[in-house]
Amino acid sequence: MFDDDEEEFADGSLIEDIERFEAHLQGNTLPFMDSDRIENIIDHYLVQGQYQKAKAASELGMYQFAYNPLFQLRKAQSLGGLGVLNEALEIVQGLEKTMPPSTELYLTKASLHSQLRDHKNAIKYFRLSIEYSEPNETDFIFLDISVEYQRMRMYREAVEVLKEALRVNKYNESALYELGRCYDMMGESQEAVKSYTEFIDEQPYSATAWYNLGNAYSKLEEFDKAVWAYDYAILINDEFGPAHFNLGNSYLSLEKYHKAIEHFELCQKCDGDDAMAMCYIGEAYEQLNEFDLSKHYYKKSIEMEPMLPEAWLGLGIVEDLIGNTREGLVLIHKALDFDPENAGIYHVLAGAYEKLELKQETRFHYEKSLELNPGDEECLSDYIEFLSAESPIEAYRVLQSYMDGDKENGIAKVLEVNLQWMLGQRAEAIRLFTSCLEKDSIKAKTIFEINPKLLDDHDFLNLSE
Repeated sequence: MFDDDEEEFADGSLIEDIERFEAHLQGNTLPFMDSDRIENIIDHYLVQGQYQKAKAASELGMYQFAYNPLFQLRKAQSLGGLGVLNEALEIVQGLEKTMPPSTELYLTKASLHSQLRDHKNAIKYFRLSIEYSEPNETDFIFLDISVEYQRMRMYREAVEVLKEALRVNKYNESALYELGRCYDMMGESQEAVKSYTEFIDEQPYSATAWYNLGNAYSKLEEFDKAVWAYDYAILINDEFGPAHFNLGNSYLSLEKYHKAIEHFELCQKCDGDDAMAMCYIGEAYEQLNEFDLSKHYYKKSIEMEPMLPEAWLGLGIVEDLIGNTREGLVLIHKALDFDPENAGIYHVLAGAYEKLELKQETRFHYEKSLELNPGDEECLSDYIEFLSAESPIEAYRVLQSYMDGDKENGIAKVLEVNLQWMLGQRAEAIRLFTSCLEKDSIKAKTIFEINPKLLDDHDFLNLSE
C-alpha cells in the first residue's frame, strides 16, 4: 500500500524530516511541512512497523490538513498495526462515506477484518479492492484471498484463487508455494502433480514449480520421479537449499545413501548448518553401517538443537545396533520425552525391550505404538510375530481383538492367514488367503515373507500364481 520514497532518502530530505519529527515528539517545535512530506514520514514508519510513531504522524497530518482524508486512512492503518482494530474499523467505515472507492481503502478494511478473524468480510473487501486495482497488480490480492480461504479450511476455493493469481503473474512464487500447501492439506498429491506439470509446460524454467512437483511426487512415494523434479529445480538454481534437502530425503528413501549425504551437505552449504540435515546425514551413515560417523552427526545435530527427537532416536538406535541396547534405551526414551505421541518411537522401544527379553515392557510399547498409529503394518507384524513365538493362540486372540475394534490395517488379514496355518486350521487359512489374493494380490503374497515355510506348501504357491 505504501513504500519508502528512495529519492527522498537519496538526497537526505526524508531522513532530515524524520529527525525533525522525532525531535518534535520530544517537545521541540516542528517547522511547517507540506502534506507530501508528512505522508512520506508516515509511510516510512508503517513500512518499518513503528506504528505508534506512524499514528502520531497521522494525527499531525489530520490536524494540519483536515480536508485530506488520506491521513485518517493512515491512522486507521497505524491502529491496525497496534491491534486497536475496532477503532481502526470505525475510521475506515466513516471514510467509505466521504472518500471515493479505492484499492487502498478496501485493502485496509479487508486487512482489519482479517485481523478480527472475520474471514468472509475480509474476502469481500479484498475482492472489492480488485475492482479498483490495475489488472496486472492483483496477484498478491488473490494471494491474500487464498489465505482467508485457508484459514476457513476451504482449500479447494483457495486453490482456484491461487490459480487466478498465477494467471495474472506466472512468476508469483508465493502463490506456487501456497498452491502446494493447499494440495497437501487436501491430500490431493495427484492433482498437485497435474497442476504443476501444466504450469511447467508453460514455464519450464520455474525452479519453484519443479520443486513443488518434486514434493508432490514425494507425497505419492514416487521417489524416482521426485529426484527427477528436484534435479531440474537445482539445475535452474543450484543454490536452492530446500531442493537439495528434499532431494537428500528422496535418495534416503531410495537407499542411495552417499547421494543423500551429498545433497544434505549441499543444502547446508547453501543455507548454513541445519540440525535436521545433520540428523539425516547421521541416518544415512547408520544405514551404511558406519556407526562412528553416524554417532558423530547425530551428536552434532543434538548440539545444534538439543530437543530434536529424531537425533536422540537415531543415537539410541545406533547404540542398540552396536550391542549397547540398555544404553540405547536411555537415549530412545529421551527422544520420547521430546515427542511423547510418536508411534514410531514406541515401536523402536518395543524392539529394544524384545531384544532384552523384557516381555511386559515389549508388549506395552507395541500396544502403545498401535494405539497411536493403528495402520502401521510393520508394527502389527512385529507384534504378532513376538506373540506367536510364545503362543500362537494368544497371538490369534490379540489379532482378533484388534480387528474387532474396527482398526484398519492392511496386513491384518494376511497375518490371520499365517496364524490359522500355524494353528492347524489349514482349510480356513487357504480360504482366507484366496480372499486376500482377490482383494490385493501383492499384499497377500507377503505371506511368504512372514512365513517362508509356506514356500514349500504347493496349495499356497499354486493359489499365488
